[in-house]
Amino acid sequence: MKNISFKNKKILITGATGSIGFELVKQLTHMNCKTIRAFSNDENGLFELSSFLRKNSEKNLQLSKVMQLGKLRFLLGDVRDYNRCLEICRDVDYVIHAAALKHVAICEYNPFEAIKTNVVGTENMIKASLHNNIKKFLLISTDKVVSPTNVMGSSKLQAEKITISANEIVGNHKSVFSCVRFGNVLGSRGSVIPT
Repeated sequence: MKNISFKNKKILITGATGSIGFELVKQLTHMNCKTIRAFSNDENGLFELSSFLRKNSEKNLQLSKVMQLGKLRFLLGDVRDYNRCLEICRDVDYVIHAAALKHVAICEYNPFEAIKTNVVGTENMIKASLHNNIKKFLLISTDKVVSPTNVMGSSKLQAEKITISANEIVGNHKSVFSCVRFGNVLGSRGSVIPT
């Protein structure tokens, strides 16, 4: 997504209440997007995100205007639900797919849940994006996909593979599918400092 202008674009962020998704929503509010759709299965997280943005919009007149015009939307649902993925991708330009199960120990103990979210959820988002002719799809991945030794790393590696492979099946679509890897993000939930 290098050198992409978000001005007047409709952006969807999955996993919008996670550490990375939350920050992406905050940053995008300063980029004159046409709409920002913040999607999460965490109802309280969506409430906290909207409260944070409202509180800070007093200092940021542009953000306040964006929220008043309904350009910032908080959508509840799960990437495991393909029909919901179809709905949220409708009329979107860019998808930033940050929804994932990311805690190694939790994924080890709940491997089938990790696969449902990280692999099937990504597949659902790719199919919904293709169906809705989105322009660009970016998967937020992790450095743990390199020679994975755990379920979380393996499931995110599979998510990367199906994302990149989507470029081979776009057909007449002009959609572009890509990935970016993050290491441990300082100060994110579950990282060394808050822990």
